[in-house]
Amino acid sequence: MFVSSQVGSYPNSDLYWKKFEDHIAMNHADFIITSTFQEIAGNKDTVGQYESHMAFTMPGLYRVVHGIDVFDPKFNIVSPGADMSIYFPYTEQQKRLTSLHTEIEELLFSDIENAEHKFVLKDKKKPIIFSMARLDRVKNMTGLVEMYGRNPRLQELVNLVVVCGDHGKVSKDKEEQAEFKKMFDLIEQYNLIGHIRWISAQMNRVRNGELYRYICDMKGAFVQPAFYEAFGLTVIEAMTCGLPTFATAYGGPAEIIVNGVSGYHIDPYQNDKASALLVDFFGKCKEDPSHWNKISQGGLQRIEEKYTWKLYSERLMTLSGVYGFWKYVSNLDRRETRRYLEMLYALKYRKMAETVPLAVEGETSGK
Repeated sequence: MFVSSQVGSYPNSDLYWKKFEDHIAMNHADFIITSTFQEIAGNKDTVGQYESHMAFTMPGLYRVVHGIDVFDPKFNIVSPGADMSIYFPYTEQQKRLTSLHTEIEELLFSDIENAEHKFVLKDKKKPIIFSMARLDRVKNMTGLVEMYGRNPRLQELVNLVVVCGDHGKVSKDKEEQAEFKKMFDLIEQYNLIGHIRWISAQMNRVRNGELYRYICDMKGAFVQPAFYEAFGLTVIEAMTCGLPTFATAYGGPAEIIVNGVSGYHIDPYQNDKASALLVDFFGKCKEDPSHWNKISQGGLQRIEEKYTWKLYSERLMTLSGVYGFWKYVSNLDRRETRRYLEMLYALKYRKMAETVPLAVEGETSGK
């Protein structure tokens, strides 16, 4: 049985084991596929996502002293890529969707403020720092706005365009509401009107692909400022289009990007250092345009080497073949383990999980 890396990925799933069945599935699986190494075993500074399941307590059930073995060969890394029919290099002019440029220019530069975009850019010829993510605390989009606002030199060099939230409706999520308010407050605090464009979330993937490439035409950059990112699909999308990328040093992007070669790592907890890195990059690009091309090409080469769906499918097929052979030669039925897990689930785990009351709409988690 194969299990994707999403299994067991819920925060504190050991404490709230009654709501999930992840640990059963992970131990039952013959193969577990993850996108990055750090998900399995972390790095020299942090504990891996699955490494934290080596010893843990499931309150009311039992304490695990030897749980997940992160060195078990069933853990395998297969990194996905972006859809190359949508996300492709900006240099492939014959494939470019130039018919969408009028829409994109309206989105970025229109003097009208509406439910799709707020605030108007004063100097429309400057390069753009571009970011696109959910509007929540972990994605740290407000942190990016604050980083930009605290650095006047960065404002002189580039504009900031963020795609997040929805201006057309009031969110019911309290965290998103708080981030909305914080975003408006930061724009006012740092007097960013004329320097920032805030666009509502965009669901048209085809247009988003051309939007990345349009930012490339303007010699801009993509910034992913999250406090933590398990993998970083938008990082892959931006790099696949040739957009120089600055991404969080915490999580998957730290593996995707070779710092200073195919992009840059930034620390979302150190805004001044991150903004100084951006100032240095755009300053160099202004003096020597080939510097932008160098980082862009480095990103494209990195994607070609490791992050395409062709490589993903080849790797997955290879692992399937290895697993089939391994199971054949080693009689890998693991009957005893399966019987134990089935007994645990049927006699203990499921009954205790059924005692959890159903959620009531509008009821807070603190009740």
